[in-house]
This record gives sequence, structure tokens and C-alpha cells, in this order.
Amino acid sequence: MLNLRDRIKQNGIIITDGATGTMLQKAGLPMGVSSERWVLENPDAVIALHRAYIEAGSDAILTNTFGGTRIKLNKIQWGDKAPEINQTAARLARQAAGDQVFVIGDIGPCSRMLEPLGDLSYNEAVAAFKEQAQSLIAGEVDAILIETMSDLNEAKAAIEGSQKVLHQLPLIVTMSFDTHGRTMMGVKPKQAVKEFLALGVDVVGANCGRSLDENLQAIQEIRETAPDAILWAKPNAGLPKVSGEDVIYDVTPQIMAEYAHKFAAFGVKFLGGCCGSTPDHIRAIKQALQSM
Repeated sequence: MLNLRDRIKQNGIIITDGATGTMLQKAGLPMGVSSERWVLENPDAVIALHRAYIEAGSDAILTNTFGGTRIKLNKIQWGDKAPEINQTAARLARQAAGDQVFVIGDIGPCSRMLEPLGDLSYNEAVAAFKEQAQSLIAGEVDAILIETMSDLNEAKAAIEGSQKVLHQLPLIVTMSFDTHGRTMMGVKPKQAVKEFLALGVDVVGANCGRSLDENLQAIQEIRETAPDAILWAKPNAGLPKVSGEDVIYDVTPQIMAEYAHKFAAFGVKFLGGCCGSTPDHIRAIKQALQSM
């Protein structure tokens, strides 16, 4: 049986997968429709995407649950389906992964502002994140990833909720640093990594953002702040541009491959792609790192 903690101790970078939402849209998911719906409505498409990334070289794949908190799903009147969606998504990923690829349960922001800036209480957020993590773990994930966080308080709520049910599974937390080296809520990489490691998080890093350079700068700051930290990097394939009826991201697989060496130089342990990235991007990253 695969054990992610053991794998982390070994040499070599763990290649994760790429974008989910933009890839499912290419497979027919209508714009504006939550990708989590396809966990129940079109599971074959979700499994096919997982398999495409595995064939491209992913050592770990993420569940299709980025917007899977009860709070986020309430926006489409699917809140009560949150446990079913998350557990099913984990089992779909596990079906695709078999016993050779890790499955990481994906948790994103709950899409409501916490008090005092918003109307969502900290305890409500903790409960929602706990429910999602518990459902993902019931579906047999190998780790929990909390990603694309901007609000440090929301990230802490997700950490607290997840830690209530982890039972020794690794916990990974990343923020999106895309506004002058900070998150949209003003959090700097140095501040985030200190807070997360103090809370017992196993892996920290950066994802999404506007550019590869900005993600690289965030990773550099995290590394300088915490020389022994285990790092995760998952940058976007650049920024989206509209071309006719298509949305095109400006970072090619070749560019992503060139940056793979730069992320590796900072000792990143997990490397993949976020919005706009495809199996071709992951294949290019895999080939670039194998040549090192």
C-alpha cells in the first residue's frame, strides 16, 4: 500500500496533476456550472481526466472537490450532497489511480467572507471544512490539500477542521500570492509559512496566481523563511485570454518545463499545474525533471 509520508522522505519530486475545471469544460462541462456536479452526473468524464493526467506522468492526482464544502455547494442548492460528492469524488480518483498513484483530497475556499469582514463565523467554517475532510478521508485519500487560500483566518479554519479527522494523514496548505507578492487579503508568504508550520502543517507552498515568476518568488520567500519545510508548487499556465469562443492560457508546456528546473532548484517536493494547465503541461514537467 502506498504511503505518502514514506514517499516524501525519498529523493525525487512528486509530480501532481493539472487543471480540473478548464479541462472538464473542454470535455463539455458548461461554463458557470460547478465541476463538482459531474462527480455525480458524469463520473466517467471525471475518471477519464484523472487517467489522462496519470498517463501524462502524475504521481499524485487531486479529487474534483475544490468547491466541495457544504457552504460553497449551498450556492447551487447542493449543500446537503456535500458528503456524497466528496466521498464519491475520492473513490473516482482512487478508481483511476489504482495502487500506484497517490490521491489527494482537494479543499478550496468556501466562497464566503469570515467575520468581521463577512457574515460567516469561524466555527461555521471549521465545521464545513471538517465535514469535507472527513468525507474525503472516507473515500480513501492519501492526504488533504487546502489550496488557493487568500484569508489567513479561513486557512486556519480549514486546518483546524481537517486536523480533527486526519488520523495521521499528511496535511498540505497553499495560498495564492498574486497581488504584489501577497494574497488578495494581504498575506505574505513569510507570514503564511510561519503560521502554518506552527499549526503542524506537513507541506506548505503556493498555487494559482498570475504568473510562474510570481509563484517562483513566493516559493523562494517560503524557502528562505523555512529552510527545512516541505514545499508544494502548483502555478497557473499563465493568464487566460479570450480567442473567439475559446479561452487560451499563454504558458506553453515547454515554458512550464523550463520553469520546472527553477522550482526544483528551491527544493520543491510537489510540482504540478493549476488553472489552464493540461496533461501536456504535466508530461513536459515530467520529462524535464527526468532529464535532471
